[in-house]
Amino acid sequence: MGKEFVYDQGAFRSLLEDLLFTYASEQGKQWLDGKLGQYAAQFVKSQFNATFSAIPRFVGKQVITLSTQEAEKLDALVPGFSALPLSIDRLARTWWILQVPTNNEDQYITTIEPLFLAAEMNELVTLYRALPLLAFPSHWTHLTSEGIRSNIASVQDAVMLQNPYPASYLNENAWNQLVLKAIFTNKPVHQIIGLDERANASLALVLSDYAHERWAAGRTVDPMLWRLVGPFINEKNLPDITRVLQAENNVEREAAALACAAADYPPAKTLLQQSNLAQAVENGSLTWNTVASRLI
Repeated sequence: MGKEFVYDQGAFRSLLEDLLFTYASEQGKQWLDGKLGQYAAQFVKSQFNATFSAIPRFVGKQVITLSTQEAEKLDALVPGFSALPLSIDRLARTWWILQVPTNNEDQYITTIEPLFLAAEMNELVTLYRALPLLAFPSHWTHLTSEGIRSNIASVQDAVMLQNPYPASYLNENAWNQLVLKAIFTNKPVHQIIGLDERANASLALVLSDYAHERWAAGRTVDPMLWRLVGPFINEKNLPDITRVLQAENNVEREAAALACAAADYPPAKTLLQQSNLAQAVENGSLTWNTVASRLI
């Protein structure tokens, strides 16, 4: 199993240290320095775990507001890392995880994995947000799938939204489960990193069936769903797109137009050209970001 990182480990750890120096209290910084010294002198797994759990008691839990420059530096290294609310304990816990040596794969995994298995909600949020930061990245897919199945909204958000790990490492079935769960739980789907790159025919088929079920029950369908169907429009689902393009709701019509624009199926292109939204799509004034902003 490869040790490759999804990010520049040294640069990210250094940046976290700078942020801790800026935002942590003097008492919190002294406590972290002491724990790091103990850990560097002798690796004791139980002490590492205890420190991870105790961080909020000694560092605090206050939410911190990053400057634009700080957020941009974080996101340049790990896309989306600053997107969800960032607290000082999450920052410190993430930094603490990065202290684990990576020269021994078994020791690394047996140190990190138990944290997931024993974690309470806030710890899980930190751990799932840290997925892109972990060494041996292909190992963590099974835990990612567990996070997708979670019924805790904040844990779901940590896995699904603004997290580059799932798109990079989940297989197609697990990826599709993530997207479906996001849609079923009314997440802002546009915040899923890799949404367009990982679109696939199997997911498009399931989503079309889901739309039919919603319509049959007299319910609405999230317009963002059609973003994932667009590249796979065919003879079978073209009537669905036609229906949405004729909907009373403006946002639904816009979504259908964008779906047609993404299609390789000529009748879908014709459908778009017959729409009064064709020019807006062509000149870029109508995008999926436009649609997403109107759903907030």
